[in-house]
Amino acid sequence: MSAANYHIGVISPEQFIAEHTFVYIIKGVMHIYDGSKNYMLKSGECGIARKNHFARYKKEKENGELEKVFVFFDEKFLRMFQEKHKTTALKFKSNETILRISKNNLMPNFIQSLLPYYDHGKINEAFADLKREELLIILLQTQPGLAGLFFDYGIPEKVNIEEFMNRNFKFNVSIERYAFMTGRSLSAFKRDFKITFKDTPNHWLVKKRLQEAHFLIEEKNKRPSEIYLELGFETLPHFSFAFKKQFGLTPTELACRKKKTCT
Repeated sequence: MSAANYHIGVISPEQFIAEHTFVYIIKGVMHIYDGSKNYMLKSGECGIARKNHFARYKKEKENGELEKVFVFFDEKFLRMFQEKHKTTALKFKSNETILRISKNNLMPNFIQSLLPYYDHGKINEAFADLKREELLIILLQTQPGLAGLFFDYGIPEKVNIEEFMNRNFKFNVSIERYAFMTGRSLSAFKRDFKITFKDTPNHWLVKKRLQEAHFLIEEKNKRPSEIYLELGFETLPHFSFAFKKQFGLTPTELACRKKKTCT
């Protein structure tokens, strides 16, 4: 069986969680990295990926199969749900990017109930909001404290730009996204960035990623092909070109020099 991806909503190509996202692993394993912590969801496990966070995903097949369900809770839907059900919420305290959902009897049955409504991996639109509503009711019954997460419509608060960028420089997202995540307008972000790093965001990001790449190749014996995506470079040729421009040799040349295999 080929990998299946059942989802309600659109998966962003960016490594940025734009909306609260329910993730259920039917078969396989999903590894998630948020810049400081690794998470793992296995077959039969599920969780909530919190909006306004960075995350990078790695998937493993189980016996050649990978099936997962994504359900996205956008703000418009959540406001409609809250109004309909008169749901109140206390402040949500956890800072975790991935919130595990406790195992219960309702969830596997719900996942099975979803599958007949899918056509080529996409749920029939007529049923999408009904199934989302059913899922949200199950989640809130299972873990009532999640109301404080789902029904908080605030934007990210202003954070320390130096700490944030040093933790998240590997994520390949736009400067506008970085600005939003640090609680700043684009102009304020560029101004504060210049004050903090004495550099522009784009130039600093490339330099920082290349320095990390050099360290990983020389000190950790990593292969260029296995690190360029993790460091925010879209293609290996682009990574190699930027690396040579910065250090005077390609990543492959540094790797073989380290191992003394250059010809």
